[in-house]
Amino acid sequence: MRSLIRTMQAFAHRWLMIGLVLCGSAVAQDFPVKPVRFVVGPGPDVLARTVGQKLTDAWGQQIVIDQRPGAGGVIAAEIVAKSRGDGYTLLLATGSHTINAGLQKQSYDLMRDFRPVSLVGSVPFILVVHPSLPVRNVGSLIELARAKPGELNYGSAGNGTPPHLAGEMLKMLAGIRLVHVPYKSAAQAMTDVLSGQPQLMFAVAPVGLPQVKAGRVRGIAVSTAQRSRMAPDFPTVAESGLPGFEVIGWNGVLAPAGTPATVVARLHDGIESALMLPDVISRLATVGFEPVGGSPASFGEFMRTDMARWARVIREAGVKVD
Repeated sequence: MRSLIRTMQAFAHRWLMIGLVLCGSAVAQDFPVKPVRFVVGPGPDVLARTVGQKLTDAWGQQIVIDQRPGAGGVIAAEIVAKSRGDGYTLLLATGSHTINAGLQKQSYDLMRDFRPVSLVGSVPFILVVHPSLPVRNVGSLIELARAKPGELNYGSAGNGTPPHLAGEMLKMLAGIRLVHVPYKSAAQAMTDVLSGQPQLMFAVAPVGLPQVKAGRVRGIAVSTAQRSRMAPDFPTVAESGLPGFEVIGWNGVLAPAGTPATVVARLHDGIESALMLPDVISRLATVGFEPVGGSPASFGEFMRTDMARWARVIREAGVKVD
């Protein structure tokens, strides 16, 4: 009798699981049946709008861009973390989110409360110096900084931003003393670098490259692990004598935890398809981004690596937010 009951229970469980799989497949096939909210902050909304328009065209449902700047992305992330896990609320995440994980206590956990969908785009930072500095590569910059400890200043878009921590990583790996000067935006920081105070910064490529080409600042290296197609003539900081240095400006899509895998897969496939379109590639290039893509699993691993990298820099440099 007990054996019969166990057999019946196993049979019922099997059909339940089959039903759930079929239900999930049906949900994915129907998704979306209403507008999708795409929360952006911080980061450029051009990425969300460009990809979002292609998803709207493909699915026949509006992708509504909801800009929520402030608090380094915490406000936007909290909104999505508290949303239903049904795929109808998404977050355009950036490097600020992986930095925040090690910088301050939050009401959400980046790896627990979200499901990775796909990387969207990446952009390098360019290490630029004022022409008055007698340096043309990372090695000579390090030599000058060692000869004048604490006399060179570097600007950033604010405390805890990727350009700030890129400077801290440079200091840490090179064993030099630089003074950080935070600004409210990358554009404001660059304006002062053009005048020679501060003398250097890690400028996101769309902000830095035009000034380099105009001869107003000197570009000496890129922050990525490999040379960038956007600035192929610049060596990386890593190959310039600081192995292990890597800073990537990135944007990717996250969904709330609990979003069905089938819905995540449909979101991912839609984004991947959009990123391969020639007009999308061209549009992203005009704002300095290269399309990336990749599986949800690879995006999740990327975020874990980024979080570990920044946690180490924050800890060893003693970085604090205001």
